Amino acid sequence: MIQFTCDCCKRPIDPQRDLRYVVRLEVYASIDTSEEGLDDELDHLEEIQDILDRLEDPADLAEDEKLGDEIYQQKRFDLCSDCRNRFMRNPLGRTHSTLLGFSQN
Repeated sequence: MIQFTCDCCKRPIDPQRDLRYVVRLEVYASIDTSEEGLDDELDHLEEIQDILDRLEDPADLAEDEKLGDEIYQQKRFDLCSDCRNRFMRNPLGRTHSTLLGFSQN
Protein backbone atom coordinates (compact mmCIF):
# COMPACT_ATOMS: atom_id res chain seq x y z
CA MET A 1 0.00 0.00 0.00
CA ILE A 2 1.26 3.48 -0.89
CA GLN A 3 1.76 5.77 2.08
CA PHE A 4 1.36 9.50 1.63
CA THR A 5 2.82 12.26 3.76
CA CYS A 6 1.77 15.90 3.75
CA ASP A 7 4.50 17.85 1.96
CA CYS A 8 3.86 20.84 4.22
CA CYS A 9 3.58 19.51 7.80
CA LYS A 10 5.07 16.03 7.14
CA ARG A 11 2.11 14.32 8.86
CA PRO A 12 1.19 10.88 7.44
CA ILE A 13 -2.07 10.91 5.50
CA ASP A 14 -4.21 7.84 6.12
CA PRO A 15 -6.19 7.16 2.89
CA GLN A 16 -8.86 5.26 4.87
CA ARG A 17 -9.89 8.22 7.05
CA ASP A 18 -8.18 11.38 5.70
CA LEU A 19 -8.59 13.24 2.46
CA ARG A 20 -5.43 13.93 0.50
CA TYR A 21 -5.25 17.06 -1.61
CA VAL A 22 -2.95 17.47 -4.59
CA VAL A 23 -1.58 20.90 -5.49
CA ARG A 24 0.00 21.26 -8.91
CA LEU A 25 2.13 24.31 -9.49
CA GLU A 26 3.25 25.44 -12.91
CA VAL A 27 5.59 28.40 -13.34
CA TYR A 28 6.68 29.62 -16.74
CA ALA A 29 8.22 32.70 -18.28
CA SER A 30 5.78 34.96 -20.02
CA ILE A 31 7.29 36.03 -23.29
CA ASP A 32 5.28 38.75 -24.95
CA THR A 33 5.94 39.01 -28.66
CA SER A 34 4.48 41.56 -30.95
CA GLU A 35 3.80 40.81 -34.58
CA GLU A 36 6.37 43.45 -35.53
CA GLY A 37 9.08 41.41 -33.77
CA LEU A 38 8.38 38.26 -35.78
CA ASP A 39 10.95 37.50 -38.45
CA ASP A 40 9.44 35.70 -41.40
CA GLU A 41 12.92 35.32 -42.88
CA LEU A 42 14.03 32.87 -40.14
CA ASP A 43 14.95 29.38 -41.23
CA HIS A 44 13.17 27.30 -38.59
CA LEU A 45 14.67 24.03 -39.83
CA GLU A 46 18.14 25.46 -39.33
CA GLU A 47 17.23 26.51 -35.77
CA ILE A 48 15.96 23.00 -35.00
CA GLN A 49 19.18 21.50 -36.36
CA ASP A 50 21.23 23.85 -34.14
CA ILE A 51 19.26 22.71 -31.09
CA LEU A 52 19.77 19.05 -31.98
CA ASP A 53 23.50 19.64 -32.44
CA ARG A 54 23.72 21.28 -29.00
CA LEU A 55 21.91 18.35 -27.40
CA GLU A 56 24.73 16.05 -28.52
CA ASP A 57 27.31 18.02 -26.47
CA PRO A 58 26.98 17.19 -22.70
CA ALA A 59 28.37 20.59 -21.62
CA ASP A 60 25.77 22.44 -23.68
CA LEU A 61 23.03 20.08 -22.45
CA ALA A 62 23.76 20.98 -18.80
CA GLU A 63 23.55 24.67 -19.65
CA ASP A 64 20.27 24.16 -21.56
CA GLU A 65 18.76 22.35 -18.54
CA LYS A 66 19.66 25.30 -16.29
CA LEU A 67 18.06 27.66 -18.77
CA GLY A 68 15.03 25.36 -19.02
CA ASP A 69 14.44 25.65 -15.25
CA GLU A 70 14.43 29.43 -15.65
CA ILE A 71 11.73 29.18 -18.32
CA TYR A 72 9.45 26.38 -17.11
CA GLN A 73 8.98 24.36 -13.91
CA GLN A 74 6.20 22.10 -12.74
CA LYS A 75 5.78 20.87 -9.15
CA ARG A 76 3.30 18.59 -7.35
CA PHE A 77 2.52 18.54 -3.62
CA ASP A 78 0.33 16.32 -1.41
CA LEU A 79 -1.44 18.18 1.41
CA CYS A 80 -3.51 17.13 4.40
CA SER A 81 -6.82 18.92 4.97
CA ASP A 82 -5.39 21.38 7.54
CA CYS A 83 -2.53 22.44 5.26
CA ARG A 84 -4.91 22.61 2.30
CA ASN A 85 -7.10 25.07 4.22
CA ARG A 86 -4.07 27.22 5.11
CA PHE A 87 -2.90 27.10 1.50
CA MET A 88 -6.31 28.17 0.17
CA ARG A 89 -6.41 31.14 2.56
CA ASN A 90 -2.95 32.33 1.52
CA PRO A 91 -1.67 30.53 -1.62
CA LEU A 92 1.30 32.87 -2.13
CA GLY A 93 2.44 32.62 1.49
CA ARG A 94 2.43 36.37 2.00
CA THR A 95 3.01 37.66 5.48
CA HIS A 96 0.13 39.85 6.57
CA SER A 97 1.10 43.22 7.92
CA THR A 98 -0.30 43.88 11.35
CA LEU A 99 -2.88 46.60 11.61
CA LEU A 100 -1.75 49.58 13.63
CA GLY A 101 -4.05 50.53 16.49
CA PHE A 102 -4.41 54.25 17.04
CA SER A 103 -5.96 55.80 20.13
CA GLN A 104 -9.20 57.76 19.80
CA ASN A 105 -7.92 61.07 21.29
